[in-house]
Amino acid sequence: MGLSLNATAQSVGHITLASTTSTENSGLFDAIIPAFTEATGIEVRVVAVGTGQAFEIARRGDADALLVHDTRGEEQFVADGWASERADVMVNDFVVVGPDDDPAGIREAADVTEAFARIAEAQASFASRGDDSGTHRAELRLWESAGVEPDGAWYRELGSGMGPTLNTAAAMDAYVMADRATWVAFDNRQNLALLFEGDEALFNQYGSLLLDPGRHPHLKHDLAERWHRWLLSEEGQRAIAGFEVKGQQLFFPNASR
Repeated sequence: MGLSLNATAQSVGHITLASTTSTENSGLFDAIIPAFTEATGIEVRVVAVGTGQAFEIARRGDADALLVHDTRGEEQFVADGWASERADVMVNDFVVVGPDDDPAGIREAADVTEAFARIAEAQASFASRGDDSGTHRAELRLWESAGVEPDGAWYRELGSGMGPTLNTAAAMDAYVMADRATWVAFDNRQNLALLFEGDEALFNQYGSLLLDPGRHPHLKHDLAERWHRWLLSEEGQRAIAGFEVKGQQLFFPNASR
């Protein structure tokens, strides 16, 4: 599929990228897409949604490329024939934030499974994205690990992106699981504080997928492949590593791991 990665910056068109709210809300795309466009002449138009919705957009043939964070779902997407290739691009992690007085005592938890069990036992307010995003899918796996089926008045499924969910959690003094990038970039913290981090179960892998040309021949597969290859290239990985918010590097390219 086509064109050299080292093409000049003469305009050659655009692609539609379905990706996660975390990559958009954190400012990552504002930092790295201009470098890609300058190198290739390809404009990237981002549709920022939850990972489940990004998969659905791609199934409909309404996106040329995918960058999401649900490895299990991505591998199934390839196995089902919707994508021809998947590659690890970068990682960050999830954190659990909540009211600074920590009514469920999760600061003292030995691991994130215990932290979730403590929240459920205390029936402390918890704001869930509830939107089939990569974050929501990861959260549900943690409740399952804790042996909890979250329901009741204490558990609020919002059906919203990460930024709005954090705003609701701040207004409610509720616990919430967030990707670190969006949390660091989030300014309306009110009484929220980072209470739990560092567990291996909170590891958050992002993957780029090339969509299968046989499913939707009309898509811009040649341009999408150039985006995919650029993300994995030394230049793309360096751009990801160089993105910082408030002095913190938020995404770590897989090439450096």
